[in-house]
Amino acid sequence: MFIGDREFDTENNCYIVGILNVAPDSFFDGGKWNSFDGAMYHAENMIKGGVDIIDVGGESTRPGYTPITAHEETDRAVPIVEGLRRRFDAPVSIDTYKSEVAAEAIRAGASLVNDIWGLKRDSNMARAISEARVACCLSHNRENTDYADFMRDMLADLRQSAEIASKAGIENDKIILDPGIGFAKPYRMNLEAINKLDMVGELGYPVLLGVSRKSFIGLMLGLPVTERLEGSLAAAVIGVARGCSFVRTHDVRETKRAVSMAKSIIRGY
Repeated sequence: MFIGDREFDTENNCYIVGILNVAPDSFFDGGKWNSFDGAMYHAENMIKGGVDIIDVGGESTRPGYTPITAHEETDRAVPIVEGLRRRFDAPVSIDTYKSEVAAEAIRAGASLVNDIWGLKRDSNMARAISEARVACCLSHNRENTDYADFMRDMLADLRQSAEIASKAGIENDKIILDPGIGFAKPYRMNLEAINKLDMVGELGYPVLLGVSRKSFIGLMLGLPVTERLEGSLAAAVIGVARGCSFVRTHDVRETKRAVSMAKSIIRGY
């Protein structure tokens, strides 16, 4: 698949998506990279660490987050997207579920829209992505967490997101699916979703896994967010073994090394 002008061999490789949060209340790095210069500095370090895509987020989506307006989110995120495209070669993703923010970010140079609601929160999002002919990552999420059969229901929800994309004219080779670890799932369901990630891949699209420093790791290991690197790497490696094509992370250098080692073991070279 192509993201921007770069080709991604999702059949054979696993790529690193680096998180660049410019929201003051993000659960791990809130407030650290809010300034333009700070964001560029962090992006440069991610590129040195081997990042493949930089994912810019202007609104925190941590549990209990306070929603902000599309205008405020645009003001935070779009200048960063524009700056990244001027300074660096890495494709830029915009992490938003609001079509207005996505459209402005695409105009500024974003070539991937990362929607944590899988096109189901904003009815204009699919059309905005389709008209711009950019790629999208569609996460599993839902309001109702009363599952009849968790994996069956999660897969059905993801299939529905992919169908919304297709009906809007988004080409299949521009769709990535994400099981949405940490969204609308209690602790054990997060573990199950990672362990059965190959079932998401069977839907026929590349899979992105985002586990970096999330609360299920803290619950398992009894650790605060600042001490969840090893747990994040372990979960990412399981994801690679189950066939994911992208890993989204705060810790680019360490994750790149872990993913590269896991892929070498799987390939045998």
